[in-house]
Amino acid sequence: MARPTMEDVAARAGVSRALVSLVMRDSPKVSRERREAVLRAAEELGYSPHAVARSLASRTSTLLGVMVSDLHNPFFAEIVDGLDAVARSEGFELIINTGGRSVARERGAVQSLLSFRPAGLVLLGAAVPASDIAAAADKAPVVLVARDSRLSTVDTVNDDGKAGAEVVVDHLVALGHTRIVHLDGGRGSQAAVRKRGYVGAMRKHGLEPAVLSSEYTDSAGAKAAGQLLERFDPLPTAIVAANDFNAVGAISALDEAGLRVPQDVSVVGYDNTSLAALARIGLTTIDQPRREMGRLAAEALLQRIRDGRVEPVRHLLQPKLVVRGTTGVPRS
Repeated sequence: MARPTMEDVAARAGVSRALVSLVMRDSPKVSRERREAVLRAAEELGYSPHAVARSLASRTSTLLGVMVSDLHNPFFAEIVDGLDAVARSEGFELIINTGGRSVARERGAVQSLLSFRPAGLVLLGAAVPASDIAAAADKAPVVLVARDSRLSTVDTVNDDGKAGAEVVVDHLVALGHTRIVHLDGGRGSQAAVRKRGYVGAMRKHGLEPAVLSSEYTDSAGAKAAGQLLERFDPLPTAIVAANDFNAVGAISALDEAGLRVPQDVSVVGYDNTSLAALARIGLTTIDQPRREMGRLAAEALLQRIRDGRVEPVRHLLQPKLVVRGTTGVPRS
């Protein structure tokens, strides 16, 4: 059967379509008797107003747009969990799109989300230029997660990536490692910040930094680990990976090469996703409180939407080291 429409409800209740629209918007202009007649007809027909159509008609949206840089990365999925919990408790719904780690696709995804006229946007790990973000913020409140911004019209939620990378290096040095290589996140969000933290910490300990270009994916981690095996002699005894996904790829490549983790090479990730906690992986990593980040992003958005706040909010969370089974003392 075709989805019932407002016209169907109006015909069943014996009223005009305009009156049905008023009832669905909870307008006080409708009498109790007519309201009850419309709601009864809607229930009998199984009619439910479409959230997008309702927001377009009333110009009061209950939709929040979410652009996810990479749907394959569980880090973003766990942030969305936090976003969704707050949104639902406050009567909002999420529309999710992905940028596929491509600037061009992200730009299109943001424009697509704006076409729904959402009450606000959350951009997770966005790589689009600041000018695109500023343009989006002119149309709806925007919160960036895992991305810095100096725009006064945009709120941000981040962890201190520099401090997180420093903690990782300190941990490895305390175990006795001196040959420590960083697989960076390429042009990914926060990659440069983590790289600076790694380089600074290595120099603080009087060690020579070594960085291999990589990305926030498992395939890039595997590729970078392969390059490491070809270029370094002797091999490094520890790897600081760009993120958990990258670390898992590196561990896979090391395993295929006959090297043991952590007996031959220690590996540390970043994010503490559900992937890192799996018993078969047991990845030492830096914890970012993903659901908390999602909660803070949703609350910041709602403050702009409902309270009219105009001053930017900058949440900077402190990362914590989670030690599991992929780090140990260096081989002799």
